[in-house]
Amino acid sequence: MRPHRKIRTNVILFLATLCTTLFAGAILAEVDPFSRPQLIYKGIPFSVTIMSILLSHELGHYLMSRRHNVDATLPYFIPAPTFIGTFGAVIKVNSSVPDRRALLDIGATGPIVGFIVSIPALIIGLKLSQPMVDTAAGISFGSSLLLEIIAGRLFSSIPEGYAINLHPVALAGWIGLLVTMMNLLPVGMMDGGHIAYALFGDRHYDISRAVVAILLIMGMVGWFGWAIWGILNVMFGLRHPSPTHPEVPLDGKRKLVGAIAVIILILTFVPTPFSVR
Repeated sequence: MRPHRKIRTNVILFLATLCTTLFAGAILAEVDPFSRPQLIYKGIPFSVTIMSILLSHELGHYLMSRRHNVDATLPYFIPAPTFIGTFGAVIKVNSSVPDRRALLDIGATGPIVGFIVSIPALIIGLKLSQPMVDTAAGISFGSSLLLEIIAGRLFSSIPEGYAINLHPVALAGWIGLLVTMMNLLPVGMMDGGHIAYALFGDRHYDISRAVVAILLIMGMVGWFGWAIWGILNVMFGLRHPSPTHPEVPLDGKRKLVGAIAVIILILTFVPTPFSVR
């Protein structure tokens, strides 16, 4: 009965997060699900999109863990009363990783798969988005190099005084890229931390400390959330456990995957994810 109980927890959390993201999606679609519950279906596009992105990310980790005989749980989704309805999803690794090759595979596959799923979501969502009069008040979502490229292709000319009103599907794609970027930061036990350890070994700790210092500085001079993210990573721990066989070197294919992860980090980096005007 124990395995079924474990899976039951995953299923319950998944369904709960499906509900909270459905409510959040309805609100993003300008529907009050409490006063007009019959219109809650309007939250489906956002809910399905954000859940698909999160699920693909975590399944990338899970399936690659299974491939390398690493004991890992199915994804645990985290429902939350936030404007997107979730704090994301995690898996728990219950055994050591055999070598740096496996570590890089497990660490990189999740964000790369999540990135791949986020791109069409963002493109489709932007095609559904409409320019609107740019008001002085409200929340602005930051832009990355990749978003600038895609939006520039889809919106060749936006009248002065107008801004793009993101469709909920586009917002889900944007969040997917933000999650990818934050996970790829080479610090601690984040996905980027796993990749950094696989690439650089014990130098990972020095890299982590440098990244935290940069995050704290960015938080003081720019978006305060970076400082919070840096502090959280310190609380989670900056040191990375060694794989069972650290002497096994990375091959060329893994180094290429690591380089791809760095490129994705650069393309998706958002200096100021959120700002209130």
